[in-house]
Amino acid sequence: MNTHATVKAKGASNPGSRLPCADCDIHPNANGYRDLYPYLDKHWQTHLETYGAKVRHGYQRGAAYPKGQPNAMRRDAWPEDGGLPGSKLELLRSQHLDANRVELGILNPITSAGQGLLNADLSAALATAANEWQVNTFTSKEPRLKASIVVPYEDGRASAAEIERRMGDPNFVQVILLSRTAEPLGQRRYWPIYEAAAHAGLPVGVHAFGYSGHPVTGAGWPSFYIEEMFGHSPSCQALLASMIFEGVFERFPTLRFVLIEAGCAWLPSFTWRLDKQWKRLKSEVPHLKRLPSEYIRENVWITTQPIEEPEPRSHLLDVIEWIGWDRLLFASDYPHWDFDDPAFAFPIDIPVERRQQFLLDNAKSLYRVNA
Repeated sequence: MNTHATVKAKGASNPGSRLPCADCDIHPNANGYRDLYPYLDKHWQTHLETYGAKVRHGYQRGAAYPKGQPNAMRRDAWPEDGGLPGSKLELLRSQHLDANRVELGILNPITSAGQGLLNADLSAALATAANEWQVNTFTSKEPRLKASIVVPYEDGRASAAEIERRMGDPNFVQVILLSRTAEPLGQRRYWPIYEAAAHAGLPVGVHAFGYSGHPVTGAGWPSFYIEEMFGHSPSCQALLASMIFEGVFERFPTLRFVLIEAGCAWLPSFTWRLDKQWKRLKSEVPHLKRLPSEYIRENVWITTQPIEEPEPRSHLLDVIEWIGWDRLLFASDYPHWDFDDPAFAFPIDIPVERRQQFLLDNAKSLYRVNA
């Protein structure tokens, strides 16, 4: 994000004053699958050493589009004593939680967690191990941190079992999926996840990326990393449309759904288009009882990162009014290179009470965390 165009907020002592915040997208990183070995049966340890973990893409090593920084990480987030950024609680505490007054941090593991692997049993075992690792490495030692339940989302029943296993555990406040799945997320193969999450009273968060086995655009593979970065928003638009028109929110009306790391300014125009099409074609989907915009307004939250930065910046206020201030969640994406600093995430004139709302209050309400 850019920080050069900061404007003093009404009632704030200075543009960089740090209000307490909730960060809804912190990435803990295991240093490869070996960090999960203490929570894996010997059989799976041997399997990983012998056969590895196969994803749905043909890439044998690394991402399809190499990141601009090593592993897409901030250079100052690498621990001096070795390991990946996000692997050491002490550095996470000092560099981010303490420095940025983070009162609530939501952990979203997206690497070495086993989601979406071709081997469904291995995926389930790694998801369980990743959840145990989060508790033992982070949440049991730092009360400000809460974990997301990693699930093997291509297997709905196994995912539901993992959610039920963690139900009532105060270490976990969310179920985490990735946005690029084998089929659109409204498909019924994923409904056991939504049913279990709704029963447990847990939001379902969908984070950018994933290995679907398909190109990252509807027309094939793009040429550049910048196109893949841009593609996070369209992938979330597609999955949200699928969930609405397939009837997920009609079937599970208490389901709370969070879109993570896809920006937010696209949501109003997307919603208008859904409503327009539904009015013309609603006879095709008689199971929908309301406008798509009504499901979005009632069931969907969205994180700010990476926040759009229009010119003039005041246009962002219009967008937020259309989304609803109560549906916006702050996210930093720590420890990645495009990290959003909470002191500068909204470089526009916003009353302090509004900043408090999106920086902290909305997340505490959504995740039902009082501390």
